Amino acid sequence: MSLTFKQKQAVVSEVREVASNAQTAVAAEYIGLTVADMTDLRVKARESGVYLRVIKNTLARRAIDGTSFECLNETLSGPLLLVFSGEDPGAGARLVRDFSKDNDKLVTRAVAFAGELRPAEDLGLLASMPTLDGARATLLSVLNAPQTQLVRTLAEPAGQFVRLLAAFNDKQQSA
Repeated sequence: MSLTFKQKQAVVSEVREVASNAQTAVAAEYIGLTVADMTDLRVKARESGVYLRVIKNTLARRAIDGTSFECLNETLSGPLLLVFSGEDPGAGARLVRDFSKDNDKLVTRAVAFAGELRPAEDLGLLASMPTLDGARATLLSVLNAPQTQLVRTLAEPAGQFVRLLAAFNDKQQSA
């Protein structure tokens, strides 16, 4: 079933809008995936807040033209699906990585991040990025560590003095 000109315009504008607001994109081949596999992938994408679209390469080129994902143009050949991550830059990469563990027919072709085209091997690097909440927790623990250590260091002499008095008291009581 071919799309009409109006439908193609709608698809291009939808993908362009998503691409202009996305932080990362992953292009992956899906040759050999069954309909059930693709449905499962789409469900997981919706659950993780990732935009996933199978789109013709010519329409994809028009959609990403003028966005930070224009670097993907050279990799757009063959049947591909585009995965865009909005708020969490690693969400799409985690989705593709986790799904391709169970399905070897989903093959990553390219990764785009911050306007740079990255090789498919960088998918794991992008997938291992922490979520926003995880990064905040790490930052807070790093910021909190010096104060915690300072309080422990300041409290240690008083604690040692109390333990010394308790040991002296025990020694006096036993004698």
